[in-house]
Amino acid sequence: MDDTPSLPVPLVRLPSHGALLGLDFGTKRMGVAVSNSDQTVAVPVETWIVREPAQNVKHLRELVEDYRAVGFVLGLPIRTNGEEGTAAAVVREFGTLVASKTGLPLVYVDERYSSAEAELLIWRRGESPSNRKQPLDSLAAQIILQSYLDFPDRIVPIPVVKPDVVSTDKSDSGNP
Repeated sequence: MDDTPSLPVPLVRLPSHGALLGLDFGTKRMGVAVSNSDQTVAVPVETWIVREPAQNVKHLRELVEDYRAVGFVLGLPIRTNGEEGTAAAVVREFGTLVASKTGLPLVYVDERYSSAEAELLIWRRGESPSNRKQPLDSLAAQIILQSYLDFPDRIVPIPVVKPDVVSTDKSDSGNP
């Protein structure tokens, strides 16, 4: 029997109307995608060079305003065995910052293989390998966002961060 305590997974939905921003966050670059207001189609927007947290948040706030976004879908790098590692912890920290500083709800989506899917799309378009890296992140963000849009009932089995319940308490991280 597994003695690991199970954490409650809130099944909160993002607003059902209005643009959503999809993010593929990395330590060097962040891919950004946006949905239409009916939330049926995602399109790539840009690849942002990651800067200081305040600059990243400022840029995201500008995108929220430009697209009238009502929420975020953030890719969470889950290992192939289903566990979260160091990269997922970094993304969760970023997600907590984004949700608290923008006041918008945020949901995590398993992003396994999104970069591989994006690379395959670029390869199928016949683009040269030297031109692949720049659009890869925004295409990965599009794939992440579209996967959320395609979820039945849009309930994803990864915890959601709502701005009013964001915790900065790191005591439950399991690290001594």
